[in-house]
Amino acid sequence: MTFVERYAAKTPTSAALFQRASKTIPAGAGSSARTVGFGWSPYPPFLAEGRGSRVRDVDGNEYIDYLLGLGPMILGHRHPVVTKAVADAIGEYGTCFGLPYKLEVEAAEKVVEAVPSIEQVRFTNSGSEAVGTAVRLARATTGRRIVIRFEGHYHGWQDTVYWSNHVDPAKAGPADHPRPVAAGPGVPLELADTLIVLTWNDPESIKRVMSERGSEVAAILTEAAVFNTGCILPEPGYLELLRELATKYGAMLIFDEVITGFRFARGGAQEWFGVMPDLTTLAKGLGGGFPVAAIGGTREAMRMIAEGKYSHSGTYNANVVACAAVSATMDVLAEPGLYERQRALGDRLAEGLRSLTAAAGIPAAVEGLGTVFQLWFSDHKITNWREAEQYANEARFTRWFEEMILRGVLFHPLQFENLFVSLVHTDEDIDQTLVAAAAALDVISDEAKAS
Repeated sequence: MTFVERYAAKTPTSAALFQRASKTIPAGAGSSARTVGFGWSPYPPFLAEGRGSRVRDVDGNEYIDYLLGLGPMILGHRHPVVTKAVADAIGEYGTCFGLPYKLEVEAAEKVVEAVPSIEQVRFTNSGSEAVGTAVRLARATTGRRIVIRFEGHYHGWQDTVYWSNHVDPAKAGPADHPRPVAAGPGVPLELADTLIVLTWNDPESIKRVMSERGSEVAAILTEAAVFNTGCILPEPGYLELLRELATKYGAMLIFDEVITGFRFARGGAQEWFGVMPDLTTLAKGLGGGFPVAAIGGTREAMRMIAEGKYSHSGTYNANVVACAAVSATMDVLAEPGLYERQRALGDRLAEGLRSLTAAAGIPAAVEGLGTVFQLWFSDHKITNWREAEQYANEARFTRWFEEMILRGVLFHPLQFENLFVSLVHTDEDIDQTLVAAAAALDVISDEAKAS
């Protein structure tokens, strides 16, 4: 039987719901990342519930969850401390005032205490909103218009940053002088003149551009580790170079920590790598699964907001649900030894996958930092998006995903996404995942030998 036949046999209720949903919801799901066009073929599983590290679909199939809502469920599903805190806060306060309140202050204080570079913080509602604010604030603060960003990074859907994520290399031009390419239709092409797009992990290109145009650059915008093109870590010294150049030429350094924030260290990637940005954007791990985001920075970087010269507004900013979730999540993340334990757990999974792919004779590499990683089906080291696009075997990754979901292990079907290990996954989860992976990789190995 083909994968589609086996999957359909396990998920008939999901199939029916997908047909029903497609009549009223474009492409049958509330976000493009959940649709057939983004790898969920022939249709995504429709979920009934989640608890801890596991989810169950409407057909009763249980999955060990490494998708984790695309990252927010850092504490797993329905964490009792966070869930209770939100319910209690709604009962005590309400949901939304349009005015400040004590819980907002407490949540902000805890974020400032956790993240090394942040001295002041404002809450908002999505990562895209936070990044859009950071970019405009940097332009307002410096009086400059140019933003440097990097191919393969994703900073949300706003027009100013929805560029050069995963695009046709022919349109993007040479790797040493890339052209900005809108990541989708509807983006005003005139905005290309406000961007310089570079290849990440390439020190010489950023040095050259800053020496030529540094006085025009408002900000260098980067993921501190790239988790929107699989998982790509910074080469030694690269983030330090970005910090040095931003300071030298009077630009602001923005770390997009929407994914990396609180993920593998409580203080995020900036704590882990020891490099401090001027502005930081946070979202997915911030609220333990509840919708919330933030922009934070040094007191000087946030000065224009504080003085009222820059309007950072939003009806739902710092709403009760969001601030209760943030406050409780920050408390849970402060547990001594939590990150060390879960990074070790994730490292065991990663090392197990390395051993299994080697035993199966399948060229592969695992890249990551314990609680987030990717299995690259490639025999070439991946250091930037172009190398990922050129060398990653996407078809093989898709087959691995298919065999794993049939065996009760869930993650995103695209090679350019990643696997998240929550702070509540267990040794039993890892053991069962490796058993499933061994069987799945045997199937892939057999198919490769037969082809």
